[in-house]
Amino acid sequence: MDRKVARIKELVGKLNEASKAYYQENREIMTNFEYDKLYDELVALEKETGVVLSNSPTINVGYELISNLPKEAHEQPMLSLDKTKEIHVLKEWLGNKKGILSWKLDGLTIVLTYSDGVLVKAVTRGNGEIGEVVTNNAKVFKNLPVKISYKGNLVLRGEAVIRYSDFERINREIENVDAKYKNPRNLCSGSVRQLNNRITAERNVYFFAFSIVRIDDPNLDNFRSVQLNWIKSQGFDVADYKEVDTANLEQTVKWFSEEITKIDFPADGLVLAYDDIEYGRSLGTTAKFPKDSIAFKWQDEIKETKLLKIEWSASRTGLINPIAVFEPVELEGTTVKRASVHNISVMESLELGIGDTIGVYKANMIIPQISYNATKSRNVKVPENCPVCGGQTRIQQENGIKFLYCINSECLAKQIKSLTHFVSRDAMGIDGFSEATIVKFVEKGFIKDYADIFRLERFKDEIVEMEGFGEKSYNNLINSINRARKTNTVRLLYSMGIPNIGLSNAKRICSYFGYDWNHIVNATHDQLTDISGIGEVMANEYVAFFSIDKNRRRIKDLLSEIELVEEKVSNEEQIFDNIRFVVTGSVNHFKNRAELKNVIEERGGKVSESVTSNTNYLINNDINSTSSKNKKAKELGIPIITEEQLLQWINRGVIPGN
Repeated sequence: MDRKVARIKELVGKLNEASKAYYQENREIMTNFEYDKLYDELVALEKETGVVLSNSPTINVGYELISNLPKEAHEQPMLSLDKTKEIHVLKEWLGNKKGILSWKLDGLTIVLTYSDGVLVKAVTRGNGEIGEVVTNNAKVFKNLPVKISYKGNLVLRGEAVIRYSDFERINREIENVDAKYKNPRNLCSGSVRQLNNRITAERNVYFFAFSIVRIDDPNLDNFRSVQLNWIKSQGFDVADYKEVDTANLEQTVKWFSEEITKIDFPADGLVLAYDDIEYGRSLGTTAKFPKDSIAFKWQDEIKETKLLKIEWSASRTGLINPIAVFEPVELEGTTVKRASVHNISVMESLELGIGDTIGVYKANMIIPQISYNATKSRNVKVPENCPVCGGQTRIQQENGIKFLYCINSECLAKQIKSLTHFVSRDAMGIDGFSEATIVKFVEKGFIKDYADIFRLERFKDEIVEMEGFGEKSYNNLINSINRARKTNTVRLLYSMGIPNIGLSNAKRICSYFGYDWNHIVNATHDQLTDISGIGEVMANEYVAFFSIDKNRRRIKDLLSEIELVEEKVSNEEQIFDNIRFVVTGSVNHFKNRAELKNVIEERGGKVSESVTSNTNYLINNDINSTSSKNKKAKELGIPIITEEQLLQWINRGVIPGN
């Protein structure tokens, strides 16, 4: 059975990869004959085993938008685990019993219910007593079986997680630093709790089962090791685990500590549970913790070293980050000599100075960080000139945090940023054109301006010989570029990177001028301020951009390479006309704040950064937060609403009281 389930997973992976290559990347990695042969094999195996994965090409799980997430009480309370950082405590806890040691995955705990072999319900942990029903979202998890061979009633628990690689990819697509997700767990929580499961599907959520809550099978042995093997036979993935006793426990913990740097899934420790489930249950629980399992957290290994210098690293946004360089130390088996200090505020709080004695550790055993500064000489000076172009720098405050920026518009770092923005998804949408590739092409002189991107075929011989390229990569890139030649005025205007002209404002401006590019580039200040949501500052920057001869020449050159097609007009009801919102905190039902902003603006609303007397509503899922924006809203008597309330208004097509 295990071999057949493994083959199902292999076939699903191969077939999905072939479909993606054919439909999204315009290339073939297998013939139709080969595809059909593998597809038929998959159908036969699914029928034989009763296992059907959520991402199987043999099924189509529909996308659905709902107005809220229903609440439901768990049949058994979900308690937190007691924790320790000491091996000897683990040994004393385990005693003479056998145990199961596995990863403590850092995601969102989910309870799944299957009936007659079909997934019928998925509920989040919530507060441990009551969770949210996310069944339709669970059906689009990347590796979750929606059908299994077991036909009795089954309830099991597991962890929904998002891989580090997907977390980094999603954050790369978010330009606003403040809107980026802090860690994979926050992203996973928001992704699982979406009202639109299409977004959940795009986030690549994975599920790892770890225990059976209830099963109608008296013949299944009451040991975790047996039950985990049975769970795997039904098509579920389980986190790596080892059977342990006090003799091999310490060595096994060491094995996990070495493996953590190799896995792509976030884990914040280990879980040790008694293999004998009945024995564990017989111990009962405390008011806070179950007694059948315990969590193990690694001690942070901290080494003292000497700060040698601060390097200043300029990014494509013009942001300049401080990097601490220190005498090399051995941490978690590797040599470390650099650590990000993040921003000016962090540097000032650590009171860093050259020659200081600092403590260094690896956050989650991976990312080097400064723990403390023992000497605090505070002699590091913030540079007045950019390390890339030598231009003037300026400190800016964003949400009370100080950041350093280069203000030279011609800075190479900013040119890279401009080109990266130009090819991004909502701009010209050139797939597979990474920032790293742009840097290489700029350095080699292949690209100096926007239009040069569409003339890269002149350098075919040089590109195919570059490291990381070849005929196949080159052809994929050129095909992607050629697909982008047909575009519309909204994408083109947004791709120019005009200050404060985001995608929603680009849509408004283009719509106002009937998508006529000549009218768009010659818009006057008075015309722009007549458009809802376009203020004085935006209008001034817009007119200034198009009054520069260099910008007009760049656009004229670009227009010789592309074709403009008409953009579709939004038919959304303008229920938020002349209503101003501010969004703060994390979002749960949208990809990011930018998407929420887009939904509001499509319906006539305006989204601002700060709460003022002109704000109508503050959107914050944590209404009781003591954040500065919440305090300001309360002082001004501005209603604070959640995403759920906003979505109810959208579904009803009306705002109460309006």
